[in-house]
Amino acid sequence: STMRERKTTDPLHSTDPPHSSTDLSEGKEKLRLKQEVGLISGVSLIAGTMIGSGIFMSPEWVLHHMGNPASSLLVWAACGLLAMFGALSYAELGTIIKESGGEYIYILRIFGSFPAFLFAYTSVILVRPAGLAAVCLSFAEYAIAPFYPGCSSPQVAVKCTAAACILILTVINCLNVRLATSVMNVFTAAKLLALFVIVVGGLVLLAKGQTQSFQNGFQGTTAGIGTVGVAFYQGLWSYDGWNNLNYVTEELKKPEVTLPRALMIAIPLVTCLYLLVNVSYLAAMTPSELLSSGAVAVTWGDKVLGSWAWLISLSVALSTFGSSNGTFFSGGRVCYIAAREGHMPDILSMAHVRCLTPSPALLFTSAMSLIMIISGNFTSIVNFFSFMAWFFYGMTISGLLYLKIKKPELPRSYKVPIIIPIIVLMAAVYLVLAPIIDQPQIEILYIVLFVFSGIIFYFPLVRFKYHPRFLQTVTLHLQLLLEVAPTTRDAK
Repeated sequence: STMRERKTTDPLHSTDPPHSSTDLSEGKEKLRLKQEVGLISGVSLIAGTMIGSGIFMSPEWVLHHMGNPASSLLVWAACGLLAMFGALSYAELGTIIKESGGEYIYILRIFGSFPAFLFAYTSVILVRPAGLAAVCLSFAEYAIAPFYPGCSSPQVAVKCTAAACILILTVINCLNVRLATSVMNVFTAAKLLALFVIVVGGLVLLAKGQTQSFQNGFQGTTAGIGTVGVAFYQGLWSYDGWNNLNYVTEELKKPEVTLPRALMIAIPLVTCLYLLVNVSYLAAMTPSELLSSGAVAVTWGDKVLGSWAWLISLSVALSTFGSSNGTFFSGGRVCYIAAREGHMPDILSMAHVRCLTPSPALLFTSAMSLIMIISGNFTSIVNFFSFMAWFFYGMTISGLLYLKIKKPELPRSYKVPIIIPIIVLMAAVYLVLAPIIDQPQIEILYIVLFVFSGIIFYFPLVRFKYHPRFLQTVTLHLQLLLEVAPTTRDAK
């Protein structure tokens, strides 16, 4: 069949028998993804995805909405704390439900098939590909900027470079999981080095007495609830990716140990770096100069590095490429896991018989991202989807609270204090409702309508298992063409 039947066993029991397997070469060898992601690669996946273009672009907007340097630094610290609380909550979920898929698999196991399908439908078709396309376009802007000094880069060149970036990432991720994680490790090291240069430059400036930006630091602080919410959105965008390791739980070495440790290393590291980089920006520029800068990091480079300022543009390009690799790596897994659970066409749940990578899911994510790059009219949609992301974060966290209260007997190697998920849930509710109450816009209605349009596909294809015969033929031909086979997962 083209849509895999869902299991009817206890949805919270992650030790059920392995999923359908494939006999290879007349043997009984089961095809599955390799456990290739260790602690260093896990830290790189989280930090490498979080550190994208945000820290090089967002500081001016946080400062703009908060009104002064000191309160903007508080927002950056609070965003890091919220990301840490969310990640620690997800770490407990990851030790209870030891399956890949992040929010999707947690919603499926706790709340059931229908809400999980709506999440997968929204994420796989639009949210993940749009996010990937946006990051790749950001990479393209910085990568080709040196070739067009003094003027804006042609859109055709930007889109072609972004498309090339996606195709390169597709090849890397389809060939080998270890190759993809190695790319993440290298680019994470490069971007950490770039941020380290900015931090050291800032400390040198502070040592020379350039502290004027921090005098009367709280003067003129903005107090509006809506405005503070928008500032948080800008800050949290730079922290996006804190949950990426939960998408690849089955590919972690010793997930019960690696998952919490990687989170506890990566997120405080990124938070400290973000705070120190913001301090460096404010040491080099006055608040008014920072607000008038189109690209904060580039302006900082011009002021501090002089003729070496091109290093900053190169660093941002490297940073965004590494971030897009992490987004692609985890985004393809959502598609793969949803297909494995019967919520997407069966071909997307298969893996390459030699490379052992979910190549059909990766190719589908790549194709959707390329379509969005060609259309080019999706950036505003991505912005409006941030409230949708926090809606699903809130649903996932509420599921954890349900398990902590109603299913305390479930085995777990890591427990988070219950106050932490409560704080995250309250923040999620605020971040979902703030834009609707403060500035209701028709685009939010369009997004909600798109999400619930998934009902059209859910009932015939998933609920009533209607599988058109021609799709079975297409699946068979694609399976032969792509050299893929169904997979199973290890019993945990």
